[in-house]
Amino acid sequence: MMEERDVLVTFSTIRRETLYVWIDRGWLSPERGETGFRFRDIDIARLRLIHDFHAGMELGEDALDVILPLIDQVHGLRNQLGRLAAAVEAQPAAVRQSIAAALRRD
Repeated sequence: MMEERDVLVTFSTIRRETLYVWIDRGWLSPERGETGFRFRDIDIARLRLIHDFHAGMELGEDALDVILPLIDQVHGLRNQLGRLAAAVEAQPAAVRQSIAAALRRD
């Protein structure tokens, strides 16, 4: 966990007000602590992504309102496909071969 003050030091180009706007827009979901927000590793990774899009690519808030949910959907689909692949791999060879043959037909 990283405390809010440490996040603001690490990301010195992000103002506290900007960070709060990003939280209010639902782009970040840190935990609320006694002395401010507490950021998990996933929050920090997402903060880096948002910062790169906003500062590096100069994308505005409206664009990020579209892009971030799409990224979340892709991430969710990736997880589902991983679980599906594991379930297929756990099947007997004959079932796996049938699935592979069906995929080749498409």
